[in-house]
Amino acid sequence: MEDIFKSLNPEQLKAVTAPDGPILVLAGAGSGKTRVLTTRIAHLIKQREVPPWQILSMTFTNKAAGEMRGRVAKLTGENKGLWVGTFHSIFAKLLRMEAQQVGLYVNFGIYDSDDQVRLIKSIMETLRVPVTQYAPKSIASVISKCKNGLIPPNQFMKSASTPFEEIAGKIYSAYENQLRLNQVFDFDDLITVPIQIFEKYPEILAKYQERFQYVHVDEYQDTNIAQYTLVRMLAEVHQNLYVVGDDDQSIYGWRGADIRNILDFEKDFPNTQIFRLEQNYRSTKTILKAASSVVVHNSGRKGKTLWTDGADGEKIELIETMDEREEASRIVEKTRDEVFKHKRTFKDFAILYRTSAQSRAIEDALRRGGMSYVIVGGVRFYERKEIKDALAYLKLIANPMDTVSLKRIINFPARGIGDVSLTHVQNYAAEQGKSIFDSLADVKQIPELTERAGTAIHTFNKMIVKYQQLIDEISPNELVHTLMDECGLLHNLKEDSTSEGQSRLENIREFLSAIKEYVEESDSPTLAGFLEGVALVSDVDTWNDKTNAITLMTLHSAKGLEFPVIFIPGMEENLFPISRALESPEQIEEERRLFYVGLTRAEQKVYLLYTNRRNTYGSESYRLPSRFIDEIDSSVIERKKSRSTTTSSSLPSSFTRPRISSQKIYADAHPDYEAFSQESTLLRKGLMVTHALFGRGQITSVEGSGKKMKVTVQFQNGSVKKFIAQYAQFDIG
Repeated sequence: MEDIFKSLNPEQLKAVTAPDGPILVLAGAGSGKTRVLTTRIAHLIKQREVPPWQILSMTFTNKAAGEMRGRVAKLTGENKGLWVGTFHSIFAKLLRMEAQQVGLYVNFGIYDSDDQVRLIKSIMETLRVPVTQYAPKSIASVISKCKNGLIPPNQFMKSASTPFEEIAGKIYSAYENQLRLNQVFDFDDLITVPIQIFEKYPEILAKYQERFQYVHVDEYQDTNIAQYTLVRMLAEVHQNLYVVGDDDQSIYGWRGADIRNILDFEKDFPNTQIFRLEQNYRSTKTILKAASSVVVHNSGRKGKTLWTDGADGEKIELIETMDEREEASRIVEKTRDEVFKHKRTFKDFAILYRTSAQSRAIEDALRRGGMSYVIVGGVRFYERKEIKDALAYLKLIANPMDTVSLKRIINFPARGIGDVSLTHVQNYAAEQGKSIFDSLADVKQIPELTERAGTAIHTFNKMIVKYQQLIDEISPNELVHTLMDECGLLHNLKEDSTSEGQSRLENIREFLSAIKEYVEESDSPTLAGFLEGVALVSDVDTWNDKTNAITLMTLHSAKGLEFPVIFIPGMEENLFPISRALESPEQIEEERRLFYVGLTRAEQKVYLLYTNRRNTYGSESYRLPSRFIDEIDSSVIERKKSRSTTTSSSLPSSFTRPRISSQKIYADAHPDYEAFSQESTLLRKGLMVTHALFGRGQITSVEGSGKKMKVTVQFQNGSVKKFIAQYAQFDIG
């Protein structure tokens, strides 16, 4: 056991060898949390003689889960029966194991976000809800938040207070019905459905409570209400819950994560043992001092002080630029300097931005500079059209009830089955109480179909049925290779001589290689297993960190990663922190934690950049430096002025930093119209005003009165903006 413990510092050793019971490990950035978690598991298996199958360990990415499995195997030699994986993969596995007992289809499909939106669009068409008025992605977001908060459709509909919520509630209800009819789950179902099963079948819950006597959760600060509920249910009997997390890195509140899960852990689990990992093994003293000086401004935290035995390191460089073009060129220039001065390679650099839209100017500059780069979180391989088409064939073969996949490929490649023909089939299916797929076999019973369409449908149905019968007779690799030839996808792409067509053909060939690798690496490969693995792939999972290229990604995608040099562009008010965060102090605190995450990704050097002007939504606006810049300890930051003659001194003298409003902001259909409370009675046509973002302008019209008053302003920079007067903050005169 000495070999297992030899790399641990004193506090890590205490956390690893702590006695049974609820344990909270507050692990600061770069403090070795994965080492602690995996060594804890190895300690249980080797020294405490806990059988591996009694241990459950969950995290949030396949990459992290793979690293945990590898480290445990190295420490223990073997870990047969140990469950280590993401929340979604663990409970997808559990659902398949219990499917027959609870009346579920064993080969259920898993819808990704694209499938989800397609289904919602279909439902909206049926309900005659205009997609131009109610965005399907917004509806999908509402449904996801409801599921993460364990709010069923009927409860949401009862609490609906706006027309949008009423519409969303109806779609949510229909959406749930369609998921069950299609025998599929979305990502959120993989967490919420096990809760429903545990509540309905207490004997199943008892079985897993007894099996998993030791429950471990990585990145606990990222858990939502549903995940928290599952964890509590599983750990209720033995109380051996071991969670590792950092309240200062809770950055996913916008998708349902609840920071209270970690802040209130000892309230939820009495007799909790708490360990703080504060020694950082990643960053320089300068970087840690900067990060700590910022995050200390948050009130919603337990508190910890990171320290390191490492070098002081270089100061953080703050670069002022004229606009996003100069900002991008300075990134290229600094990268080139780092390469020559410190003999760095491109893979040593990461450019982290608040919004994906910021990448365009940066990409242009990198291309002009001849620098290779890779974007994490762009169009993922499995989200490319040709791959989605191939996957739809496989999903339909594995699950004939999957109408979203059926509709996607019934006429792709083109085989003469148009929308009208498909509508006739759907109407017939509804009349007969059959599924759409089963109705394909009844083409002779549907008089509205033309002979040509009927023949095409019969041929398509015959092909799918054949491969459904082959699922258990041939390997997934052989099935997919044969299918891609017969369905016409490969032929269709081979006939396309354009560069785009050839690129898509290469992607299909890579897809065939992926399933071949899956079959070779899996003990018991199945088509359903391959599809499940694809559905649960995340952005970071597909990123190849060995490629010698500069990494571009959002700050949210960067958590858990590290690079020698970090650039954070766009350090401006209303961009970072983002404008919608100004609605409440809690959201500002999450933005501050996001900045803390960005800073602590760096091992040796950080560059911060901001612009005086930025093109947003097609118009140019003046910018203010982010409030977070002022929060950095001045002793660790070095300021560099713009090389342009236009500097911050040319900004309007009346610029003031926007105030935080605790009141929710409802802007009309313009995303940059969010502003702040104002005595609207002072506003009138012809009045000169100054806005913190857009500068000086004149009110050209006033509409409505009271809370419904809206004002239109013509700004001197040429832009025209409309504001809800109640929330607009102007300097008047």
